[in-house]
Amino acid sequence: MKPRILVIDDEAAIRDSLKMILEYEDYDFVGAASGPEGVASVKRDSPDLVVLDIKMPGMNGLETLAEIRKVDEAIPVAMISGHGTITDAMQATRLGAFDFIEKPFTSERVLVTVAKGLEVRELRQENRELKLAMESRYEIVGNSPSLRRVMESIKKAAPTNATVLLLGESGVGKELIARTVHRNSPRAGQRFVQVNCAAIPEELIESELFGHEKGSFTGATEKQIGKFEQADRGTILLDEIGDMSPKTQAKVLRVLQEQEVERLGSARTIKVDVRVIAATNKNLEEAIERGEFREDLFFRLNVIPIVVPPLRDRREDIPRLVQHFAKRTTEEHNLKPKRFEPSAMDALSRYRWRGNIRELRNTVERLMIMTPADAVRAYQTRRRRSRLHLNQTDALSELNSCALRQQLRPDEAGQSTEKQHKCDVQRLHAVIPRSRFRSLPGMPRPVRNTPAATENAAGCRSIRNHPEGCRQDSGRDIAR
Repeated sequence: MKPRILVIDDEAAIRDSLKMILEYEDYDFVGAASGPEGVASVKRDSPDLVVLDIKMPGMNGLETLAEIRKVDEAIPVAMISGHGTITDAMQATRLGAFDFIEKPFTSERVLVTVAKGLEVRELRQENRELKLAMESRYEIVGNSPSLRRVMESIKKAAPTNATVLLLGESGVGKELIARTVHRNSPRAGQRFVQVNCAAIPEELIESELFGHEKGSFTGATEKQIGKFEQADRGTILLDEIGDMSPKTQAKVLRVLQEQEVERLGSARTIKVDVRVIAATNKNLEEAIERGEFREDLFFRLNVIPIVVPPLRDRREDIPRLVQHFAKRTTEEHNLKPKRFEPSAMDALSRYRWRGNIRELRNTVERLMIMTPADAVRAYQTRRRRSRLHLNQTDALSELNSCALRQQLRPDEAGQSTEKQHKCDVQRLHAVIPRSRFRSLPGMPRPVRNTPAATENAAGCRSIRNHPEGCRQDSGRDIAR
């Protein structure tokens, strides 16, 4: 499809001249003789570029440019005039014009400007598509009451410049909430800078946050701009702020109070305009009591606290989250779409996700990649969960219960039997290192692959096939 160029000029000779130049280069020409006619043509024809005369009767070029911006702010506009001044050119640039052509013009000058304008439009379109893709990637999915309360807090906090403190377990989506606050704030067009305070070594975090001058310390071979300067006029997310050292906490407090930073090795202070969002999975009040976190910094951060609920408190959102992650995995890995059977979806909804949304996303991604059929079934989700979450801590706790049942008499332990105990031991030994198993007081040696051991395990199903645990002869489940 040929690029469409709209020329708005009150002189017919200029329109005819530009029409000849553009059509010869295989462009689609559209002409308009006045400002209102040109604005109507923008709405009707959706041109790829506009060439606009600055001096016209009635609605002049600058007024027309302002109206075009209201219709489509992404369309590139080049101004032309034989009587334009520097002031007019500067005003046109402020309104969004990308170039200014003086009359009389040559065909080469027009074609260069048109090519440049079309390139600008293509870049703007790509930028818009990338932003939409990023927004869909950081979309908040769900409609549970607890999530709606979080969205209400975001709605109230986003339009302000107040500091936000995000509290919640690991994996609940605190970064997603922070990005949503930024995206709905007046700073949405500026940078969003994320800093993981726990991932940066203590000796380097000051340099990362505040920057440094060349030669300020060993290894500082060049000047570095800090994260706070990079986020100027935008938003900075201080993730895992509970792991920040007391020395760095003092400097962050100064930034919050004075809105200025000082690079390492420099005596000059730099003013910054940054909105701070902090996030942590720790109890900062308990950290204050232990002397690990500054109380004054906590008060500065805790202006608008938002508690992000764990996934177990919003189970009704799990089916929608599963479908969202399944669709995203299909697109990212070029996979064939798969559906989740109702029993599989029910199993995922009932499960207690210790890793919250991060764990659910990884589980769905694994199921979408590794499941050979077109549908994910319940037994596939159970097998994954049992291997992942019957960890050593849970297993050791259960072994203690096994030891207790062995010491009790049958009439005191109810249905507890020696056969059940051996079944428990054989099942749980698979997830416990041999050294830890032997160290338990009063526990027998691990059951080996002897004929007797095989007979003892005959009544116990493999954990691979039945993650809900071994069953007794009576059919009662043994708690994991």
